Amino acid sequence: MKKQGMSDREVLASATTVAAKVLGMDSQIGKLAPGYSADIIAVDGNPLKDVTVLEEVDFVMVRGRVIE
Repeated sequence: MKKQGMSDREVLASATTVAAKVLGMDSQIGKLAPGYSADIIAVDGNPLKDVTVLEEVDFVMVRGRVIE
């Protein structure tokens, strides 16, 4: 998506809030908010400034459990 001209912010939104809306699940997933189901990753950097940092994930939490 980035190579096709989308900004880092647009790429990240496409994978989260936009995807949730397309799936009809935007009231359950797609953002970090009370009452939403969230899987969380941690990366070394800011994906809003450089989305490629998402290619190397340091930490994954799924439904409150750390995945090793």
